[in-house]
Amino acid sequence: MRRFLNADGLEAVALVLILLIVAATAGWASFSHVHDWTMRHVPPGTPDAFGWANAVLSDLVPVACLLDIRRRRRHRQPIGYPVFLMLAFASFSLAAQLAVADASPSGWLLSALPALAFMALTKLVFTGTPTPTPAAVKPTPAPIREPVDAEPVDVPPAPAPVFTPPTPAPAPVPVRSALVSSVVQAPRNGHIVSEVTR
Repeated sequence: MRRFLNADGLEAVALVLILLIVAATAGWASFSHVHDWTMRHVPPGTPDAFGWANAVLSDLVPVACLLDIRRRRRHRQPIGYPVFLMLAFASFSLAAQLAVADASPSGWLLSALPALAFMALTKLVFTGTPTPTPAAVKPTPAPIREPVDAEPVDVPPAPAPVFTPPTPAPAPVPVRSALVSSVVQAPRNGHIVSEVTR
């Protein structure tokens, strides 16, 4: 509610009200001219609704075409066909306005004024101020670092590694068991005696 209390909000509300009143008045006058012109040129006995149908078609098809043109532009599609339809129906409406007028420049202008006002307001509403598109976010550039004046540091070169082959492991030495024993037979006093030696 607060946004309508500032100057922009009040102007926007006033503009909408003025547009609605003028559009309703211009539409009614334009519809009446197209209705009267249609009913003058149809066979007797044609229902009165036929004249109002022509009036609605001739004045509202251009509005629908403007909406379609706006949508197609957003989606980058061709707009040739809706532009053709808009011009055709607007020309029909203007022809009806001029046909019911007095044959004088002031009569033509006064009779065509409602249709021209209705079309101008339609264009103002639908193609007035474009909606602002958000700006693309640009990446921030990295800060430029200035070179620092520093004295060079002498780093002694590391000595190259020397390859020394691994020393071979010594061959295993056979171990004699302490439990190995032998039996020695030796003669003693005329007898052969067996001795176990370790």
